[in-house]
Amino acid sequence: MHSFAHHHHRKSGEEQAGVTRGHVINWGWRYDLMLWWSNLMLHGKWQVLQQMIVDLAQFHAGEAVLDVGCGTGTLALEAYACIRPTGHVAGIDPGPKQIARARSKAKRAGLPIDFQIGVIEQLVFPDQSFDVVLSTFMMHVLPDDLKRQGLSEIARVLKPGGRLLVVDTRRPEEHDQSGRLVHTGPWNSGVQDQPHLLQEAGFSQIESGKVETGETRLPEIGFVLARRLS
Repeated sequence: MHSFAHHHHRKSGEEQAGVTRGHVINWGWRYDLMLWWSNLMLHGKWQVLQQMIVDLAQFHAGEAVLDVGCGTGTLALEAYACIRPTGHVAGIDPGPKQIARARSKAKRAGLPIDFQIGVIEQLVFPDQSFDVVLSTFMMHVLPDDLKRQGLSEIARVLKPGGRLLVVDTRRPEEHDQSGRLVHTGPWNSGVQDQPHLLQEAGFSQIESGKVETGETRLPEIGFVLARRLS
């Protein structure tokens, strides 16, 4: 009786932790199946992209890493391979099935990665806990106020000198007849918006660029790398 009540309380707490106004993907193993099929159709380009992200993050052994919007944990597992044996990796995602799948993968691999149901706007970690925070393919679906809250939370949990890597789709842009830059396409934002938002959140040494995958069937992808210096 007591055991059931404790389990029910924990489950309710985790479900509450995943409540967000942002977009939630909650497919679990079906998400991995979709990525596997996409990678097959794109001749391994998703795996190439993942390695590019790892290279951009510049992991070092012993670092503490947080993957915000970690999905089913694939990138977090790659990060752990770079910072082991003394480093630490945590991942949060609002999707319970995503986290369940990530925990299962880490358990099978024997890796002590801390996967939790959670949201970017309320990170459940102490101040200055991480050397690196990752955000991949999630910012473009968040409302602007949620982006600002999330970046403020990321700045809080990063150590001084810690870095944030954002990898996301680039919003299509064109110039009108007068030469002014106009935004096109279905996305309400793109990775181009991140430098301004990062400056607002107190980040500096902001670098940005395109991620060249060599695959025309993928949307344009960009990155922003920034540091929290104080």
